[in-house]
Amino acid sequence: MSGFIFSEKQEKEVARIIAKYPFKKSAMLPLLTLVQRDERVVSPDAMVAISKKLDCSPAYVQSVMSFYTMYHTEKVGKYMILFCINISCQLNGCDKLLEHTAKKLGIKVGETTGDEKFTLHREECLADCTRAPMMRVNDTYYGDLTEQRIDQVLDSLD
Repeated sequence: MSGFIFSEKQEKEVARIIAKYPFKKSAMLPLLTLVQRDERVVSPDAMVAISKKLDCSPAYVQSVMSFYTMYHTEKVGKYMILFCINISCQLNGCDKLLEHTAKKLGIKVGETTGDEKFTLHREECLADCTRAPMMRVNDTYYGDLTEQRIDQVLDSLD
């Protein structure tokens, strides 16, 4: 028996999502996203619950999930900060800005703040080189970053 149980609200959303697709397995990414957003982690028990909804094995869910960097097997902060480290961002100072952000938050890259508010990671590419350097906080993209802009963004988050 799985230790993860979809809430009543999640069950409604799961049914709505699955109904949109001709094949249940096609709902995999939206279900992983639903769990990740609500729980801030996709636990092995959640993978089992998803596999039951999609009539596939938990191993299949895990194999799909492990391909994408947006899903996590360890709990992340309320705000997941991803810094682009690709060439355009590198040329525009992302390393210095990433270091500034880590110092401001009092953590290292890959860590979560003690209050579980922020997790800081590198991301290979955020696909908007025209606004380099960039970062993504949850689903919001911020470009043309400076130390001041980063401070404003972080200070604005509750």
